[in-house]
Amino acid sequence: MSDNIRRSMPLFPIGIVMQLTELSARQIRYYEENGLVFPARSDGNRRLFSFHDVDKLLEIKNLIEQGVNMAGIKKLFAKAEAENPSSDTKTEEKATAAKHNLTDDELRKLLKKELIQAGRFQQGTTFRQGDMSRFFR
Repeated sequence: MSDNIRRSMPLFPIGIVMQLTELSARQIRYYEENGLVFPARSDGNRRLFSFHDVDKLLEIKNLIEQGVNMAGIKKLFAKAEAENPSSDTKTEEKATAAKHNLTDDELRKLLKKELIQAGRFQQGTTFRQGDMSRFFR
């Protein structure tokens, strides 16, 4: 298993993340609401954070302490995302889907990626994977 996969695995509940980052639960939820972190959800709908999420929260905390506001943080993260497109692209995919109609192939790829992502995080999906396999070539 590669280091990137290990660092992306959702392991930590919000209480542990609060201790690791010294942020309040409200702050963490606020950063999630603003699209800066994307924790996975357990079957009980609890947030589960990865090492990458914790790193990002520590980076946000550091920027806040330096006096950077939320708009500035969003711009910095958007710039970093544009320079490094191989990182997590959930927000980019949502923006792309909203901008134009997806072709069948694009929609299949997006759906396949989401199903794989849900399976990796052991989240239940409404479809069994075998039922969905006919859509993927």
